[in-house]
Amino acid sequence: MSAIDDLVVTVARLRAPGGCPWDQEQNHQSICDCLVEEVAELLETIDRNDLDHMREELGDLLLHVVMHAAMAQEEGHFTFEDVAREINEKMIRRHPHVFGETQANDTAAVLKQWDEIKATEKKNGVVAEGPFKALPPTLSSILKARDVYKTVQKKKLDAGTTINRAEVARLTDGLTEEKAGDALFALVAACREAGIDPDSALRRKTSEIMRAAVH
Repeated sequence: MSAIDDLVVTVARLRAPGGCPWDQEQNHQSICDCLVEEVAELLETIDRNDLDHMREELGDLLLHVVMHAAMAQEEGHFTFEDVAREINEKMIRRHPHVFGETQANDTAAVLKQWDEIKATEKKNGVVAEGPFKALPPTLSSILKARDVYKTVQKKKLDAGTTINRAEVARLTDGLTEEKAGDALFALVAACREAGIDPDSALRRKTSEIMRAAVH
């Protein structure tokens, strides 16, 4: 068997009668906090370019995929094979310039084609409608703000004065990752000093921009 097959068998054994009491008690919801922690730990190894520990953290993340698939299989919903098959089919479908007859000669063309194909697909059982409908509801406030601004840019939406474009342009000039980190941390620290929740502030501002852009 392959290493993937071995892992699937191991998880099934842990969940089976006579296996591990802790693993047997878990469900999709009970291990969500662990999943978030594993993603955070993986991101930390990527930030450090720590490849040895990145391999370990990728394994921890893969364990969660296999565990959720095992739980679903026990309930007769889907298997790990189904998960792998579906993502493989999606990657082939979204890369017709590689597996089909279309042409995409640069990254911009690839991303445009990807978005066009994605817009026709169902997400969580619903075809995406409107400029912001496809955004995952559980994105962090920073990632959601980034994706909302990306959508405003790509779709040329009019968000009125909710976006201070002059300030965006000023901050963009000469901006590096190090300077961005310094500025973001300083702003979060300032919010702490002022008694402001930075996450709530950004979340509300993003919602304001979304409302303005769809009216």
